[in-house]
Amino acid sequence: MKTLFIECNMGAAGDMLMGALYELLTESEQKQFLDSMNSLFPDKLMIKAVPSEKCGIWGTKMNVVILGQTDTSDSPEHEHVHLHEHHMDSPEGHSHMHHTDSPQAHSHLHGHTLHTSYPEMLAQIDSLPVSVSIREHAKAVYGLIGEAESSAHHTDISQIHFHEVGTLDALMDVVGCCMLLEILNPEQILASPIHVGSGSVRCAHGILPVPAPATAEILKDVPIYGGTIEGELCTPTGAALLKHFVSQFTAMPPMAVEKTGYGMGTRDFPSANCLRAFQGNMSILPVPSPRQLPDSYSGRPLTRMTEEETHPDFYTEQFHSLDQILELSCNLDDMTPEAVSYAVNLLMEAGALDVFTTPIHMKKNRTGLLLTCLCNLEEESRFSRLILTHTTTRGIRIQPCYRRTLDAQFRKVRTPYGEITVKISTGYGIHKCKPEYEDVAAAARQCKVPFAKVQEAVLEACRRMQG
Repeated sequence: MKTLFIECNMGAAGDMLMGALYELLTESEQKQFLDSMNSLFPDKLMIKAVPSEKCGIWGTKMNVVILGQTDTSDSPEHEHVHLHEHHMDSPEGHSHMHHTDSPQAHSHLHGHTLHTSYPEMLAQIDSLPVSVSIREHAKAVYGLIGEAESSAHHTDISQIHFHEVGTLDALMDVVGCCMLLEILNPEQILASPIHVGSGSVRCAHGILPVPAPATAEILKDVPIYGGTIEGELCTPTGAALLKHFVSQFTAMPPMAVEKTGYGMGTRDFPSANCLRAFQGNMSILPVPSPRQLPDSYSGRPLTRMTEEETHPDFYTEQFHSLDQILELSCNLDDMTPEAVSYAVNLLMEAGALDVFTTPIHMKKNRTGLLLTCLCNLEEESRFSRLILTHTTTRGIRIQPCYRRTLDAQFRKVRTPYGEITVKISTGYGIHKCKPEYEDVAAAARQCKVPFAKVQEAVLEACRRMQG
């Protein structure tokens, strides 16, 4: 499957995403893209793809140049207008979305803006000489921004007036990303959890927490984290583009990467200020021939491999069955065994995929337990709260991981000791049958026979059922 994975370790902004996607194009496609973008507003602005370096990494910085302006690149206000929205070195260079540091900067910026209403912005997009698909995607992105702004300001979306985000250069960000994705045409778009930054930011409305209210509204139901870097790393434009196009926010899946693009920010941080885009194929596991396989597979000699196991579909089917879960873990050294047991049972009853403990030795050779809880991505907040509430830990480690599972169903089999429920797991030419403990134990007690005797009778019934 043709896959685009976007890594948001340093947040996301429209110009950074555009730079990363631009680098995935061929040289001829890059020229065609720039020509198309520069034909949208030929008398007002032009877009340039400029090489940029951060922490030894080279990528592309997408600059929008307002035509007819004197070069005053030493001015932070000029930098704000002409060098886009992300990670500026000065408070004046904040972002397109209501974020300027002073009345002077705000006034300067509005000299280049389309300080427009939401309906006017949609009409502006509809007038662009681009494909219907690009226009519809761009309008949907602005719809997310407009809805977020209306929610943040408690007003109807029709009454929203875009401030900095209504500028032509911000519109170029949105339209440019939509155009690039149309050219790349991935079958699916995935992205990492988004680093939004921390602290506060000064804007036209005052001092706001990071992420700003509109950004936070857009990123509802999207996994985000604050980190230690102070400042706004994710802009409303970047958030809306990701929210619209990304089908799943997840850790990077196994994939054969064909090309990597780097979209660079402006400000310097200890970490490279860039957004990465990986283009590749998720049906990547090479189909091994029997001679390429290890000497044994699933515990059996190679000569005893089944026809299903040697068939190419056996391996591709395995790959596509991957799904992602979260592993929540913490160290415990000051809880009684009874209290730990209570917490484990509580988590299982709450619907955890699995919960288990592992003996560990901690600092100063203290004995303790590693508590591990497996859950689905959307359940992280609930299970983290349960762990923090019912254990003595002060923090939880969260690790995305992948799992491969067999299909499972429950059936009853007849035995000399009554009907016993079994779990039947199948897939990839594999067939497993496991008796349910409670049924076996109940039959053993009732018939006054050893547990193992009932269990063997169940397994024999399963073998007969398989033929």
